[in-house]
Amino acid sequence: MCGISAFIAFQNHSLEAKYIELMNNQIRHRGPDDEGYYLIDTEDNDCILAGSDSIQYDSAISYSPYLHINQYHNKKIKLALGHRRLSIVDLSAFGHQPLSINNGNYWIAFNGEVYNFIELRKELENFGYTFSSQSDTEVILSAYKQWGVACLHKFNGMFAIIIYDKLNNKVFIARDRFGVKPLYYYIDNNGIFFASEIKQFTELASWNPHLNHQIAHDFLVYGLSDHSSETMFCEVRQLRGGEATTIKLNKFFGQSDLKISRWYNFDVKENPNINYREACKQFQEKFIDAVKLRLRADVKVGSCLSGGLDSSSIVSVMARLLAEQKALSLLNTFSACSKHKEFDEKEYIDVVVKDSQVNAFYCYPDLDKLFELNETISWHQDEPFGSTSIFAQWSVFELAKQQQTTVVLDGQGADEQLAGYQGLYFQIYFNELLKSGQLIKYANELYNFRKLHNINTSKTILKSILALFPPQIKQLVGKLLGKGIYTNNWLNSKFLIFSPTNPHLKNGMNNCSIKETLYSQIMYNNLSMLLHWEDRDSMAHSIESRVPFLDYRLVEFLFSLPSNYKIKDGVTKRILRDGLQGILPDKICNRMSKLGFATPEEIWVKQNSGLFKDKLIEAIDSCPYIFNKTKVMATFEDIITNNRPFDFWLWRVISFGTWYKLFKVQL
Repeated sequence: MCGISAFIAFQNHSLEAKYIELMNNQIRHRGPDDEGYYLIDTEDNDCILAGSDSIQYDSAISYSPYLHINQYHNKKIKLALGHRRLSIVDLSAFGHQPLSINNGNYWIAFNGEVYNFIELRKELENFGYTFSSQSDTEVILSAYKQWGVACLHKFNGMFAIIIYDKLNNKVFIARDRFGVKPLYYYIDNNGIFFASEIKQFTELASWNPHLNHQIAHDFLVYGLSDHSSETMFCEVRQLRGGEATTIKLNKFFGQSDLKISRWYNFDVKENPNINYREACKQFQEKFIDAVKLRLRADVKVGSCLSGGLDSSSIVSVMARLLAEQKALSLLNTFSACSKHKEFDEKEYIDVVVKDSQVNAFYCYPDLDKLFELNETISWHQDEPFGSTSIFAQWSVFELAKQQQTTVVLDGQGADEQLAGYQGLYFQIYFNELLKSGQLIKYANELYNFRKLHNINTSKTILKSILALFPPQIKQLVGKLLGKGIYTNNWLNSKFLIFSPTNPHLKNGMNNCSIKETLYSQIMYNNLSMLLHWEDRDSMAHSIESRVPFLDYRLVEFLFSLPSNYKIKDGVTKRILRDGLQGILPDKICNRMSKLGFATPEEIWVKQNSGLFKDKLIEAIDSCPYIFNKTKVMATFEDIITNNRPFDFWLWRVISFGTWYKLFKVQL
């Protein structure tokens, strides 16, 4: 797990070498253990350089840096790879990056982990390859040499990869299937820059940030970000998960020569022949193997534990695997709790801790620390974040850092595959049944839903009926259904130019199909945003977060199953519950409530309304012309007086104002 920087010049252009070091220094938190640079100057000289945190020179390692980049600050370069290393696998100097093979004909800067590198290494050894390190990085580069761009389909992991292929005079860039690891790019008059975090671009002389109006609208109104290749900055874009590009250096004259393509197409057909019992068995096997692969590390490995199904499943499987290795005593778990009982999951956490016999550590995120750290978290996140739950996640990784745990497993991605969001997926399941005319099944499901979750079903029925109508009709009755702040009259449309289109609908969430909604959430509407927050919160503390639910074999398997294997009889995540019977504690397996790393945000707001009012005014004043101040404050008063349902919209405005001021964004 690391951070990367890169520059590729347009033909007949160049950049001073100092900018690559400045970019790299902005992400020291991603890789405090080592740094390195590989440059090609305008006279075609190779330079293998060190920084202040670099390992000592080792003549036995061909890619070991031998001069300090300070000596090259004013050198004009046409290609640069920069790397920051968090040592996870092969902690020796042989794990240094940028790494090269084949007498320097192939170079790589890589962020992430390819978990199946041991198996791939054996496969490559059968082709005659030899290895000098024990790292996955060398395996990745050798795989590229053997299979070319098709090597990506061999990798099971999370990655952002930049490879310089000297023999063919090209650079290959790729991001993992679901975008677990970030990869941004920025283009100026000299060439293209790549980075793990947007803040790296702020060091460039050409940097002049402007607000992306449409992305700002989508975030402020709908709470959505990372749902396209665009970012909150007009100048910055990202490769989406499963995308790649190849830049031919002698044909790179401008932005029009950048061609991004999709290397991974998530197009899985449903398997009608697998029965439920067999599906449960296969789920257990694939899930256990996904966790097992993600235990590969030469440092301490722990897990987040919220007490919900997802993280509890991971911890329970980790405990079983480590017990078999007589290493259970090494397993630490990290949890965020609350002094407010309705937001506290400690009783469930304690069940898992007792059953698994792990070492448990707890934190209690509080409001004062939230505002104390708000700017710091915003700086690390690069963009505004949608709720204070990101602060709870931050606190969990802070706790892990205190216990010197470098790798942490987390349950991200399960909800988007297993129909885990109750309010969303139950409703879509009902809509699906009604639309297909399965009225008896609809009535039975409605009964079970009400029985298990003690929820009034009148709104559910009304929503099901409305789902049969066009989107325009639904919007007209949205207020009747408690839709919250999904309007835009509190935005100043005179200065903020946007289309009022609902980005969720644009990206395929039609509220009529479980499968289509799952696809939309995995590829566009939710998962990318959560992975962004996860990456920044963990890496801010120099921690590698691994997400076993996003093992592509597991994702593709779950997507091939019928909807009723995931949600049925008023129960979500059905196949997980039944597939892990005997592994998960019964109290967790039968749990119907859901929180995650939540914070008591509504309580904080209403018990500290004066403080939040001041923060809201400060945020509005930080970015003049964007908000209609009168309408924003009127909406806030309606929330405080319970005349309008609570909405995370309030925090979004505060976070947006903090970010806008911090990054000196221009309208």
